[in-house]
Amino acid sequence: MWFLFAILSAVFAALTSILAKVGIEGVDSNLATAIRTCVVGVMAWVMVFITSAQGGLSSIGRKNWIFLILSGLATGASWLCYYKALQMGEASKVVPIDKLSVVITLVLAFVFLHEEFTAKSLIGCVLIGAGTLIMVI
Repeated sequence: MWFLFAILSAVFAALTSILAKVGIEGVDSNLATAIRTCVVGVMAWVMVFITSAQGGLSSIGRKNWIFLILSGLATGASWLCYYKALQMGEASKVVPIDKLSVVITLVLAFVFLHEEFTAKSLIGCVLIGAGTLIMVI
């Protein structure tokens, strides 16, 4: 089931890029990011209530809060930079560079989460990096 959600995530991410590129034309990128963030926030809270997950708020620990807040700050910084890059550049060039996050995530997961970094992971990172370079040149 995780694979289906991963595929759907990729499809929605692709739609996000195309819809955003059209939507930010003539709009300040920070304002556009704020609007997008409000929509995402409302959508997320609607899902919390639809799935009756709101009861879990009281059981979230201090460490979880800290890391969820830090993750939110990183997401916000990412979205602000992404929208500015998308406004200034071509989607076909901005998006592949943004997806270098896959390579960075693999390296960070190895360093901080002690996840396995195999020859297959290394080859994948090199290919993603090379593919990104080819796409943006």
